[in-house]
Amino acid sequence: MLYRTWILLLAFLLVAIPCIPSPSFAEEEDDKLRLQLYKTVGAFTAVPWYYLAAVDRYERNVRNSRRDIPDIKEGISIYYSPDEWAGALNPNQEDTDPFSIQLFGGVGMDGNGDGKADRTNNEDVLYTFAYFLQAYGANEEDIKIGLWDFYQRDKTVSMIVGFANIINQTGKISFDERRFPLPLHANYSYRSTWGDRRGFGGLRIHEGTDIFAGYGVPVRATTHGFIEMKGWNKFGGWRVGIRDMNNVYHYFAHLSGFEKGLEVGKIVKPGDVIGYVGSSGYGKPGTQGKFPPHLHYGTYRDNGISEWSFDPYPYLRSWERMERRSRR
Repeated sequence: MLYRTWILLLAFLLVAIPCIPSPSFAEEEDDKLRLQLYKTVGAFTAVPWYYLAAVDRYERNVRNSRRDIPDIKEGISIYYSPDEWAGALNPNQEDTDPFSIQLFGGVGMDGNGDGKADRTNNEDVLYTFAYFLQAYGANEEDIKIGLWDFYQRDKTVSMIVGFANIINQTGKISFDERRFPLPLHANYSYRSTWGDRRGFGGLRIHEGTDIFAGYGVPVRATTHGFIEMKGWNKFGGWRVGIRDMNNVYHYFAHLSGFEKGLEVGKIVKPGDVIGYVGSSGYGKPGTQGKFPPHLHYGTYRDNGISEWSFDPYPYLRSWERMERRSRR
């Protein structure tokens, strides 16, 4: 009886305790194939491969967060609607003939030399986008202009350029590592407070999780990303905003100060110190002490059209557990 009890308990623990997520073999193979394709098309069109990878990364994030365009799990994620690809006046919206596509004003091109411009073919799609971008030039400013003409959105251009810098610096396209925002040895506490009422500055909801800790406890980046915002906010006080590789904005508020050398555009990785716990905010620049010291941690997802807050608490719990396990 005791033996059966232990077996059942072990089975429960294996199911109940989430494992540290890791990319599957299929995902790793997909990454390798896409990386090879970025570099091949980049070399052929003179568009830096890491910009192609960054655009594809951005598009993958967008497609996984919207319902008006098809989701995608593998391959190239850059999306062209049928009328964009084949031409709005083309009677055959599934046309793959490069000549008739061009005749009807479509953008689709043959990227692999098989005589077809197939909207579902990775090589054709990536080459079509690279061909568009190469017309603007190969330096960063030229590429920014091309990206803006394609997306017509400043935030999108900023994200793609940031992604490109990270991919170029790291040489990789997969970014799964996470860290809890405070050192695990620190004395801290937190609970789920997303959606609670707040009154300062007018009635609003609490868009984050408060992690209470002592003054000066280091605050760390939770993901790979780049500094999108740094400075004073009347609600959040001294705050830092990091844009990660999944189009998510991470908001670190009520800091007592910033890490030396931290500037907008700087690339960070999980665990990098970006600032220190404080009690700044709820007033003019420099206001301190209107509440106990804590880190306000918020997360906001961008889908290419709008950005919204979502509850970071489940992720914080998961990252905390993952980091503790990794140290055993």
